[in-house]
Amino acid sequence: MESGVHVALLRAINVGGTKKLLMADLRAMFEAAGCTDVRTYIQSGNVVFRAEPALAERIPALVEAEIVTTKGFEVPVVTRSAAELDAVVTGNPFLAAGADPTQLHVGFLAEAPTAARIAELDPDRSPGDAFEVRGREVYLHFPNGTARSKLTVDYFDRTLGTTITIRNWRTVGKLREMTGGD
Repeated sequence: MESGVHVALLRAINVGGTKKLLMADLRAMFEAAGCTDVRTYIQSGNVVFRAEPALAERIPALVEAEIVTTKGFEVPVVTRSAAELDAVVTGNPFLAAGADPTQLHVGFLAEAPTAARIAELDPDRSPGDAFEVRGREVYLHFPNGTARSKLTVDYFDRTLGTTITIRNWRTVGKLREMTGGD
């Protein structure tokens, strides 16, 4: 893991459709904000960048504002340091229990929810699926796939009172690799 390296995870953007944002434009936004060594992974809003802690802390607000100004739509931005991402990977309870990695996802929360909010989550909402909230992450196991799951972004946003963006396990692993993790 490299010091000063962070990951930004943008929710619900793509290269076509209603929230079109080219990765070249996204990289330019991070560079204009003062970040260096800016790289993107796939076309869905995964950015690895280098920044001092004070700047990294302000990046979500800076990038969100720039997207509104230049593109005219709102996109939530959630960040993690390389060390935090490493802890996410090593702390997956479903992987430790032997789950198939292709069935795993991680929801990254903008803020840690309160214990009262976590208690409002219904473990039986989507039979067959499972989740576990740990700090600012929601670990997800979708043995039947994600298409019909009732564990949706809207459900977690509403119930936990914060913003979530979800990545599959393969993407989480690739981002960890890009940040210098094992």
